[in-house]
Amino acid sequence: MDLYGRRHEQAALDRILDDARQGKGAALVLWGDPGIGKTALLGYAASAAEADFTVLRCRGTRLESRLPFAALHELLWPVIDRISTLPEPQAKALNGALGKSGDVADRFLIGVAVLTLLGELAEKRPVLIVADDAQWLDQPSTQCLAFIARRLCNDPVAILLTGHDDPVDGPWEKLPAMQIRGLDDEDARLLVGAAAPGIDEAVIHRIVSAAAGNPLALQELPASVTAGDISTHPLAGEQIAVGPRLRRALSIRMDGLSASARTALLLTAAEDRGDRNTVRQAGGVLGLDAAAWDEALQSGLITMRPGERICFRHPLIRAVVYEEAPLADRHAVHRALASVLTGEKADELRFWHLAAAVEAAGGPDEEVARLLEESAHSTWERGGCATAARALRRAAKLSPSMDDAARRLAHGARAAWEAGQVDVARGMLERAEGMSSESTVAGLSGGLRGLIEFAHGDTESAYRCLIRDMDLVTDPGQAFKLGSMAVRAAWSAGQTGLQDEALHQLEQRLPQGGFPNADLLPLLREWWSGDSGRGADAHSPVVIPGAEVLNRLSGSSWRLMPPAPLGVAWGIECVLDEALRRKIDNLRHTDQVTALTLALAQTVTLDIAQGLWTAATANAIEGLQLAEEIGAEHLASQSRNCLGWLAAARGDEQAVADYAALTFEQSVPRGVRALSAAAEWNLGMSALFAGRADEALDRLIRLTDKGHHSAHPTFAVLAALDTAEAAVQAGQPETAEEQVRLLRRCAERTHAAWAVSAMHVADALLASGTEAEKKFRLALEVPGAASRPFAYARTRLLYGEWLRRARRRTDARVQLAEAAETFRRLNAAPLLARVQAEQELTGQQLRGSEAGARDSVTILTAQELRVARLAAEGLTNREIGAQLLISPRTVGHHLSNVFPKLGIVSRTDLSRIDFEDGLRLAG
Repeated sequence: MDLYGRRHEQAALDRILDDARQGKGAALVLWGDPGIGKTALLGYAASAAEADFTVLRCRGTRLESRLPFAALHELLWPVIDRISTLPEPQAKALNGALGKSGDVADRFLIGVAVLTLLGELAEKRPVLIVADDAQWLDQPSTQCLAFIARRLCNDPVAILLTGHDDPVDGPWEKLPAMQIRGLDDEDARLLVGAAAPGIDEAVIHRIVSAAAGNPLALQELPASVTAGDISTHPLAGEQIAVGPRLRRALSIRMDGLSASARTALLLTAAEDRGDRNTVRQAGGVLGLDAAAWDEALQSGLITMRPGERICFRHPLIRAVVYEEAPLADRHAVHRALASVLTGEKADELRFWHLAAAVEAAGGPDEEVARLLEESAHSTWERGGCATAARALRRAAKLSPSMDDAARRLAHGARAAWEAGQVDVARGMLERAEGMSSESTVAGLSGGLRGLIEFAHGDTESAYRCLIRDMDLVTDPGQAFKLGSMAVRAAWSAGQTGLQDEALHQLEQRLPQGGFPNADLLPLLREWWSGDSGRGADAHSPVVIPGAEVLNRLSGSSWRLMPPAPLGVAWGIECVLDEALRRKIDNLRHTDQVTALTLALAQTVTLDIAQGLWTAATANAIEGLQLAEEIGAEHLASQSRNCLGWLAAARGDEQAVADYAALTFEQSVPRGVRALSAAAEWNLGMSALFAGRADEALDRLIRLTDKGHHSAHPTFAVLAALDTAEAAVQAGQPETAEEQVRLLRRCAERTHAAWAVSAMHVADALLASGTEAEKKFRLALEVPGAASRPFAYARTRLLYGEWLRRARRRTDARVQLAEAAETFRRLNAAPLLARVQAEQELTGQQLRGSEAGARDSVTILTAQELRVARLAAEGLTNREIGAQLLISPRTVGHHLSNVFPKLGIVSRTDLSRIDFEDGLRLAG
């Protein structure tokens, strides 16, 4: 393909294709003004790849942007027969998305299915995906392409997309991009000469000057100007914008056509998909004959393409044809198109054309609005939430009745919310509330206002909305969900009084039996009120939920399961972890990614408490990646906080600061004190372990300062021992005594082993002589205290330091050696260094391996570790890829790195690896 002035761009495309041939995948977004040459570059790449690639193409259009998975259907049509070879859940998901079945699936499962399909195609020959006009792709297809583009680095797959705008944000923001600029004057002259041989030199000069290097302008303008009228033509005088110039040039060309040829062009523009059969049938309705179509084709504005597609030579031409047409003509062509689209599969398109016809006529139409609404709900069931939201918004616009419009907007807001379009959902809710009452809209949207506020807004505002809307929804299950979310919102805001109020509202407003596990409400109320410390003066122990209760909640209404930090404070991390593990196993098999992300964010905290830091790191990174994929910033901050805690324990102060800064940015304006408190704790702990007690205390004391944005009762208890140690080191014993009292209240209420042990340790830090030793021994002897290895090792360290200061060096070495072993296994570098310094002060000579040992888990990346663990469980590459949302080929790539790093040669050896003790090969 001959291109003028595109040597640099062609070289970049050649490199991407060559990389794919070598097994290295890549994506590139070509962006620039309309007509700048992006489509021509895609054509060059496709031609260069034809000989040895499988080339898959799709193009975004304005009409099909409203149809879910329309672009994906076009892209995969040449290989659609291969879908049946996918694992059954993936095949069902993809067939449902493409309208071949009624199956409904999470959009991530659809993405995994396409990822697997492309990986299998790429085993035979490289794959090139070409998506033109990506700004008009339907959103489900856009999400799918963005999903796979980020996961194909180890597959021979190249993805090329074009768009008008710089992809600095939106679905393509993480992909490499190249701006396509205008041609220089010399190349522009060559292009004009090729487009219009023999044209006068003066005209060429004027066109080059006016076109500003835009190839489409350079090709279109010669047909509308001659040397004889150059002085009066729009090109004369100062240079004007490309848009108006091309619009005028194209209008001049259309003015010379007959009325029937212009109608043929308008019909093609309104149909927008290029379906020749549909366009010709609609033309028959309008009385167009073969002569009209011949004239339209001879104009050069439309062309016939392989596969019986009739298309405009450039999307800008289509836009001008449509926008310049009178409204009456638009109404007529859309009515004609709607009349020839028949059958169930064509209903969505027919309804959109009817809607466009009504809008062109300028009036409402309840029948068309009703059809759009029905189509939207059908689309919604197939997973096309964004498309459903758009259809419902349009149905509302066509509704004669304000009540009907409000209902459609409220439902559309819910669909937009489920599609991750938070701002769109908010806007539709506001419009609905402007047409009806807030209470009516709350009932119609299922209490959406509170759910949006809880996930993306202010937590106290979320609480108020959720409590209000409990009364307004008709479904008892939804009312229960809103009430339980209100409890969590109050906990997240650190408002213990609101927690009690929310539980009281649940008890009062929901009849027994109206929702799952209603009989547990009194017990739930006791749990949450126990967090606030109410009744602590009477030393009344809170009834801690056991495995049976947690299993019941995890099986149905698991939103009322205690948040992981609260479960850790109660000392029930083991039973809570067991319930969550079962839930996660189930979610991985059903590929409900949003729920999986929520569960992962919870279980990381439990892994940390139990000393399973290898699993915690892997799960936190996976959870963070998934949370960022689905736009769940609240869950992303939870994962960041867990990574920050681990970074503090391992001595990476910069990582702690970076994670905390991101958390504060999100949580402080929204009043999510649970997140702010966790980040503050990490910063305080990091300073404490680095030996900066004053700084640590300044941070940690904020957790109990009710006026501070980081105050939170749960995290104040969890960090109490850290605060006490910092206070003692900083010479503020009265502050340490306050922390002892806090720990004592928690111990008396929960009987949690960690709280009882921590209370004794804090007492020991304040005591002296035999009393201090007594407290240290009591702390070590608490039944169950050793189940938290890091905390137990810290107790041994503190006791060893006390023994060394008491000149009992032999006894100190015993405690310090035990602590060192745990810190070495966990790679808790600051405390390991502190232990080793103490050991040297006792006169112990450390071996080189002891002084410099590091946890061997660092040799594997987090993704390699996840792959290795699943392979050790016997999963195939396909199964691992489905769980981790990567391609099977990428799984193989990771395993090829894992084997030599661990010194093994087969998957069988993986089953003998101890993943929680330095990745050692057992037996």
